[in-house]
Amino acid sequence: MNLVTLLPFIVLIGAMFLMTRSAKKKQQAAAQMRDHMTPGTGVRTIGGMYATVKEIGDDTVTLELAPGVHAIFAKNAIGAVLEDAEYNRIVHGIDDEATDTSVVPDDASSLTEAPKTDLTKGEDEAPGLDLGKKDEDAPKGDDEPKDGKSDGEAGAK
Repeated sequence: MNLVTLLPFIVLIGAMFLMTRSAKKKQQAAAQMRDHMTPGTGVRTIGGMYATVKEIGDDTVTLELAPGVHAIFAKNAIGAVLEDAEYNRIVHGIDDEATDTSVVPDDASSLTEAPKTDLTKGEDEAPGLDLGKKDEDAPKGDDEPKDGKSDGEAGAK
């Protein structure tokens, strides 16, 4: 046989070897992460639920989902073991780091309000934003259709 005919098979076998090797490394890293769980550690399940580890068994782990609410999960269902700071930031909203970033409001009302002026000095109030659609292309005059039919009536198009 010719080396050129064997080359695709060699490349295919090499690619399969590399893929199984990387998958094996990921499995070992996940198993090592699960082995570092201790009671009191914050975790995220593969379903996206955040909980605190209460007890660790051979193949199972008991998680506290809320105060007094416990559930038993398979160890393989643990997607990530979180550090205390990250767990507190996500679950409790406690941010240990002081940030100097601007705060974005929860609603858009502060973005659409007109700027306020001092009325005691005699200045007029600033005009509000008009967010409505302007009908510049709409025909002037009568809004009723010429044939007397409107939307929702029988025979209307």
